[in-house]
Amino acid sequence: MEKIWKKVKSSIQTTVPSHSYRMWIEPLGVLKENKNTLTLFCPNIFFKKKVTASYRALIESELSKIAGKKFKVMFEVVNNHAKRPVHNPLEPSPQRALPSMSIKPFSGRYLRKDFNFDNFVVGPNCQLSYSASLALANTMGSNGLNSLYLHSDTGNGKSHLSQAVGNFIIQNSQEERVFYITAEVFMNEMIGAYKGDSITLFKDKYRNGCDVLLIEDVQYLQNKEKTQIELALTLDSLMDANKKIIFTSSHLPNKIPKIDDSLKSRLSSGLISDILPPDFKTRMKILKKKSLASGSIVPVEVLEYLASELNDNVRQLESGLIGVTAKATLLGIPLDRNLAESVVKNIVVLRKKLTLETIKKLVGKHYNLSMSDLASKSRKQGIVVPRQIAMYLSRKHTDNPLQAIGQAYNRYHATALYAVRAIENEIISDGSIRSQVEILSKEIDRGNF
Repeated sequence: MEKIWKKVKSSIQTTVPSHSYRMWIEPLGVLKENKNTLTLFCPNIFFKKKVTASYRALIESELSKIAGKKFKVMFEVVNNHAKRPVHNPLEPSPQRALPSMSIKPFSGRYLRKDFNFDNFVVGPNCQLSYSASLALANTMGSNGLNSLYLHSDTGNGKSHLSQAVGNFIIQNSQEERVFYITAEVFMNEMIGAYKGDSITLFKDKYRNGCDVLLIEDVQYLQNKEKTQIELALTLDSLMDANKKIIFTSSHLPNKIPKIDDSLKSRLSSGLISDILPPDFKTRMKILKKKSLASGSIVPVEVLEYLASELNDNVRQLESGLIGVTAKATLLGIPLDRNLAESVVKNIVVLRKKLTLETIKKLVGKHYNLSMSDLASKSRKQGIVVPRQIAMYLSRKHTDNPLQAIGQAYNRYHATALYAVRAIENEIISDGSIRSQVEILSKEIDRGNF
């Protein structure tokens, strides 16, 4: 039957798109044969649902032609290597409980405990991204899917899926070394390696010491020629060794400006999947799941209102839910439609684009300083502290990297990092600074900028 199945796969490969074949047909394998029934194994339950709905009829047709008799095809979720049943990833508690709020990968940033596959709500906007992420996490590369590029606007779940892959692998494999970093961190680490005469160690770390590379926000490498070259060479080594790679970005590879063609080619070599804003039905599922997880009882009328009004992204939706539950609890008022309307009104105000320039203007107005004062070379305390606060607020309230924040004030990223850490320390030790930061943060939250 194995020989027949290989012929069936070869035949199907000529009739479906190459990416569909690699994603849905290549991972299938013969598990058992019983009279006129052939059972194929697949990596997870979501995969099983998809291949049953979309490819079962095609597989049965091709199998009957090649085998010379009619076969019924069944699918079973098993581990591709041990060929034994694996835990159903869509059951209520498929991932083992994690010991802390954040999980330390082999290298890089901590992974959020709650960013796992269980907590990710799947809708039409993200089915392929979820399935591909789960397939990549749940296999060892035998299905041809080793590289995944997750593309979406801010707040729609690409970081959640990327970290879910890392969390899943860390929990289920003690051998695979997971690196979770941002493109900015990769660049800064490379620069530090050159300055510290340790570039050989840096290259060896990523090219030979990494099994799973999760790299966020690759669009920040635009116009960074040396970093692009180094990352492209690193990706070559990882891809040649059949390692797993997930990229996330708010831009498609061919839409990132000033990026080297060789790197663009590597970014585009795997599956590219969009995550779109969720539709109303999915937004309702997200709200119900979040309210249940928080232990809050929210009337359906309120959930429907939030789902209908807050449709930009998942992060905005979560903000609305947190807002109504917190306001009802703190003020001791009913959690009803009127309360939801007051919360949504404030959130809609915040839809105005919050940029580095708007934060600079807000801080300048508060301290009676001009934009040029904040970006000047002055070391006067009356300018240095507001400048540091502006950098801190920029880091806290926007997705801009430290390098962009520093450039907004004619400073290097290292100076911006120092400013952010300085204000973080001052908030703890200096009540005056803490008060000023809180006032400005409230102005930003209210949309008064």
